Amino acid sequence: MAEHGLPWRGRLGRQTYDYVVTRLEDRKRIRDFLRQRVEYSAYALGQLEPGLFERTQWFYARGDTGTGLVLHSRGGLGEAMFSMGDPDAVAALLSIEPGPSHTYATCEPGHTPALQTVYRLASQQPMMRMHVNRALFRPVDENTIGLNGFDIRRLNGLYASDGAPSYYVPEHIDAGLYRGIFVEGRLVSVAGTHVVSRHEGVAVVGNVFTQRQHRGKGYATATTSAVTAALLQFCDDVVLTVDPDNRPAVRAYEKLGYREACRLVEASATRRDPTGLAAGFRRVRATVRGRRYGGSFVSLRPS
Repeated sequence: MAEHGLPWRGRLGRQTYDYVVTRLEDRKRIRDFLRQRVEYSAYALGQLEPGLFERTQWFYARGDTGTGLVLHSRGGLGEAMFSMGDPDAVAALLSIEPGPSHTYATCEPGHTPALQTVYRLASQQPMMRMHVNRALFRPVDENTIGLNGFDIRRLNGLYASDGAPSYYVPEHIDAGLYRGIFVEGRLVSVAGTHVVSRHEGVAVVGNVFTQRQHRGKGYATATTSAVTAALLQFCDDVVLTVDPDNRPAVRAYEKLGYREACRLVEASATRRDPTGLAAGFRRVRATVRGRRYGGSFVSLRPS
C-alpha cells in the first residue's frame, strides 16, 4: 500500500474526488501501512498489541488523491484518534467514520483542515516527534529507581504538584515502564511511557516530570535516559513527543541521542455532529454506493 497516489490525477475539470473506505481488521495489512513511517506511527503500532488491538477500530481509504488511514482507540485515559496519509483521503474517511463525540487527536500538520470539517479542535499544539535507537543512544549515569503500581500515590502527588489533578491508576504504571529519582525519601522526578510494544519493537516515552524546585539539575534527562535504556533492550525504535519551543527539553533529549523525526499536531477534538446522525446517513449512502467496490464509496468536492 503506497501512502500517496497521484495527487494531480483528474484535478482538471473534476467536480468530486472519489474514495473507497474499508474497515481493516488484518494486523499485517495495518502494520504494512504504519511501517512506512515508524517514528510518526509508533503510538498506532503499539495499539496492535494483544489486549489493545481489541479496543481499536481501523479504517483505510483509497482514491483519486492517494490513501489514508485513521485509528479510533479507547484506553484507560480516554478516547484517541490517529490519522496518517493523504489529507483528502483522511477527510473522506472521517466524513463517514468520525469516531466518538470526544477524542484526543494526533495528526499530521496537513490534516488539520480535514479534521476541522468533522471536529471542533481545542488546545491545538504543534509538537516535535523525536526518535532514538541503539546506535544513536548516549545514556547518562544517575541513580534512578524503578517504579510500579505500588508507587501510584507518590506519582499522582508528583504530577499534581503543579496544580493540575492526576488520575493515574496502578494498572497504567504496571503496563508501562517508569523510573524515578528520590531526594530525602521523596519522589521528585519521573519518566515513563505511553506505549510499550514488545511485539512491534516500538515504545513511546512520556509522562516526564520534575518537581519545580528540583528542575535544572538534570533529573529529567537522567530518568528519561534510564527509561530509554530499559526500552532499547527489547525495542528497536523509541520515540517521544515534545513542544519544539521547549528548548531545554529538546536539548536534554538531544544529549541522549534523540533526533527530530517529524512534526505533528495534538488537539482535543469534539465532533461537530454530536448525535452522529449526519455521519450515519452519509455512511449508509456510501455503503450502498460502494457495494461493487467492496467498501463504502465516498465523494468529496475539491477544496
